[in-house]
Amino acid sequence: MSLTSVADKVVVITGAGFGIGRALALRCARDGAVLALSDWDAVGLAETVRLVERAGTRVKVRHDVVDVSDRAAVAAWAAGVAEEHGRVNLVVNNAGVTATGDFTDLTYEDLDWIVGINFWGVVHGSKEFLPHLIASGDGALVNISSLFGLVSVPGQSAYNATKYAVRGLTEAIREEMLVAGHPVTVTCVHPGGIRTGISRHGRKAAGLDAAGIDALFDQKLARMSPDRAAEIILDGALAGKARVLVGLDAHVIHHAARLLGARYQDVVARVASRLPVR
Repeated sequence: MSLTSVADKVVVITGAGFGIGRALALRCARDGAVLALSDWDAVGLAETVRLVERAGTRVKVRHDVVDVSDRAAVAAWAAGVAEEHGRVNLVVNNAGVTATGDFTDLTYEDLDWIVGINFWGVVHGSKEFLPHLIASGDGALVNISSLFGLVSVPGQSAYNATKYAVRGLTEAIREEMLVAGHPVTVTCVHPGGIRTGISRHGRKAAGLDAAGIDALFDQKLARMSPDRAAEIILDGALAGKARVLVGLDAHVIHHAARLLGARYQDVVARVASRLPVR
């Protein structure tokens, strides 16, 4: 049995305080889901809850401040959600950050930070919630990778590494669910440029034009609204898709890279060298 609707289903979303996570929470609330939301930012999370309540929905909303890189915290949160609701039907491991800068300029602290959230956060969320998804009889696991989990770009080596890792993890989990015959669909999502605060909230290596990088992302690269991205993600998850590309840029760049093979790296390097900020 597969999940085809979130009405009266328990939906877990990490990184729900902003961007895609908030948009997913609002979309699921409108569709009648029971929500369990988390974010490390208490203010952003509270605003998401307020927006859900203001939307006039009557769904129950549990919200917890959780650092997804903290294994014990995620384990306690997952146990609490399962105990409160008795089941978990859909989990979206959405929390993510960026660390912009050439690999030689990023510090080990930067690397530990981004790996802890982007990779270990997904590991923790998947590991702790999967038993509950299996037990539900109609579970769905959705892990948010990125377009940069399909192609690499200079200045995003750490982000690329974590998002490729999320892709590999998610695809292997999906295969394991199929082999075992568990009633859980597994979807890996690859968004392109979405109008979120991910660049502004991210880290930049010393010496970079942080304001210029944020402006480039916000004004030139982030084409799609979080609301539209949430629709595509949820529709793909409910259809049980293995992979969901979000945005025209994600489709074009992914397929162009497939056609070019490894030569896409030379093309990307030439384009990047002409960008006004580095």
